[in-house]
Amino acid sequence: MKIVDQIAIGKQFLSLEFFPPKDRNEWPAFFGTVGRLSRLNPLFASVTYGAGGSTQGDTLEIVTRLKKEYGLETMAHLTCVGAYRGELRQFLDNLALAGIDNVLALRGDPPVDAPSAFSACRTLLHASDLASFIRETHPGMGIGVAGYPETHPEAATPEEDLRFLKLKLQQGSDFVITQLFFDNSRYFDFVRRARAAGVVKPIIPGIIPVVSLKVIQRIVSMCGAALPAAYLAELEEADRRGGARAVQQLGVAYARRQAQELLAAGVPGVHIYTLNRDEAVLNLVDGLLPC
Repeated sequence: MKIVDQIAIGKQFLSLEFFPPKDRNEWPAFFGTVGRLSRLNPLFASVTYGAGGSTQGDTLEIVTRLKKEYGLETMAHLTCVGAYRGELRQFLDNLALAGIDNVLALRGDPPVDAPSAFSACRTLLHASDLASFIRETHPGMGIGVAGYPETHPEAATPEEDLRFLKLKLQQGSDFVITQLFFDNSRYFDFVRRARAAGVVKPIIPGIIPVVSLKVIQRIVSMCGAALPAAYLAELEEADRRGGARAVQQLGVAYARRQAQELLAAGVPGVHIYTLNRDEAVLNLVDGLLPC
């Protein structure tokens, strides 16, 4: 089923993002985490892959297993940087054969050792190109795209970033999932500006529970999100006093407050970047939505 059709029902939801472990020896533990989090009855679960499509095969296998073995509506990440049209078509064909009805269309990041002009197909340079390609070749596929409350790091201005977002949606995408953020006012302002620019499709906020100071600093350095100074100071103090456990407790409580405020404001749902950490996510969402 297409995710946008489920969103249209109007019931607030939770959704989850997983990433495939690099070592297949870690898969049993990973699927144990999936099994525990599947009990939350998320509206859907998305699955990432590495830069340049480096773990695309793993993503295909994992989304298939999540749907067939755990009953989850799944969405595979799909990037176009470094990809050829034939490869993308084959991946989409394989998704369809496996009964996967949704993809998240992203430009993606090139491998770390790629030249600055790295691109395999010159007609697939942007997420909007990929959305158009998917809609053309697999018209029944549901398509999500990414949005940036704090502006994409490569965008010249917030206004330009919104124009690109609108183009992605005009090219056939159904809904938006935002990059993670820590200040809800950034999300509310982003939605307000997007609506003023003519974006009418659902914009789902993405949040992340901080489980490690080192991990979150690495993540925000890559995605352009900002850690509020006061929150960062609290995390650093928690790390000094109680180490990783104290950081996770603080991070989960903070993300829970974010989710509560967002849901109270009437957002369609909340997308949680799980980092494959079941305990943190279970504590975050406990009692957030009625059963």
